[in-house]
Amino acid sequence: MKANRIIATIGLAILASGTIQAANTGKAFYGDPPDDRHPWAIHDRNRPQPPRVEPKPASELAAKAKAPAGAVILFDGTEAALAKWEADKKEIEPTKWIIRDGAMECVPKSGYVRTKQQFGDCQLHVEWASPTPPQGESQGRGNSGIFLMGSLEIQVLDNYDNPTYADGFACSVYGINPPAANALRSPGEFQFIDIEFRRPIYENEKCVDPGYVTVYCNGILVQDRLAPDGTGGHQKRSKPGPMPEKGVLKLQDHGNPVRFRNIWLRELPPRTGVTPSHGPLTAEETAAKRKEIAATIRADAARLASADNPLPELLRALESLPYEKQDAVVKQATELTGKYLQKLSQLPKDKLAGKKDEVKDLGAAFKYLDKWNLIPAGYGPRTDVDALIKAQGWQDVTKGKK
Repeated sequence: MKANRIIATIGLAILASGTIQAANTGKAFYGDPPDDRHPWAIHDRNRPQPPRVEPKPASELAAKAKAPAGAVILFDGTEAALAKWEADKKEIEPTKWIIRDGAMECVPKSGYVRTKQQFGDCQLHVEWASPTPPQGESQGRGNSGIFLMGSLEIQVLDNYDNPTYADGFACSVYGINPPAANALRSPGEFQFIDIEFRRPIYENEKCVDPGYVTVYCNGILVQDRLAPDGTGGHQKRSKPGPMPEKGVLKLQDHGNPVRFRNIWLRELPPRTGVTPSHGPLTAEETAAKRKEIAATIRADAARLASADNPLPELLRALESLPYEKQDAVVKQATELTGKYLQKLSQLPKDKLAGKKDEVKDLGAAFKYLDKWNLIPAGYGPRTDVDALIKAQGWQDVTKGKK
């Protein structure tokens, strides 16, 4: 594998040896599935968590965090600097975010904020701190975002001791690439984020320079000249494409009072040639990685096998199909679904009612797999599960077949 793909693929070969899932690392059958250039689904809970790396001392970073000559000071703790920002709404109006202890603090439900000035290629420095004491988990803890040119998000999230889906981790290029490491400080401490960004350039419909984004978190390199591969997003896979010459910088209101300080930006000179950067894996690399992921999930499913409850093995086996479609797994799922439904048929009505959520989860899994043509059309187990859901009046989740 080429050296310039090392950080893009770091952790691809590191899969946990036990059950590869945790309640707050995301859901199965959730985001767009793998494709021929991406071995992972969007927001894939099977994607390894970024390894922990101790950050550099704050005192060392603070000395290097001062804005250089010629930088645009976007926020320095003053009311005058806050006036450089506005609410991210169609009607121009002042932001409702506040200044507290020299930091710009998000007022939940007030909306995003954006700079009044627009920028193109840039070097950006931002310091942010999540609320303390921490509240919530996964994407609900200290969530915000730094949107380059208003569209490409560098994730802000309290992941100090809080796993989440890897491509939504702090300092991920959201929905595109996880950080190479978790270099965060504890909640309430400011995180020093440095970003270098070059937008993709197109001539007509041809990409002549894919651009890149490089990110340092507390002095640790976590994104290494990553070609953006689109602008990212929630659940849906983005597509590469052009970006405008300039755009605003946005900070996200995700319902958490995250604080920002010492924000400055230095515009970069025009490029004179094609910038070396790395993008998605090749089709061959992706196919090999998807096969490896599927095998690991199938092995995990086998460890969950139980004569008393076939559902955990069934759901985990089904989860392997987006990575590698196998007739043997489809056959296995048919047998396990039959065993599961047989056990349900033996339950009294009050006991069956207690199985509502897990039956709906299975129905939702079949719906997802059907949408992406990963199970046969008219697949019997899906029909049987849908029939049970309909008979019990639970069809709100799985109604509306593809």
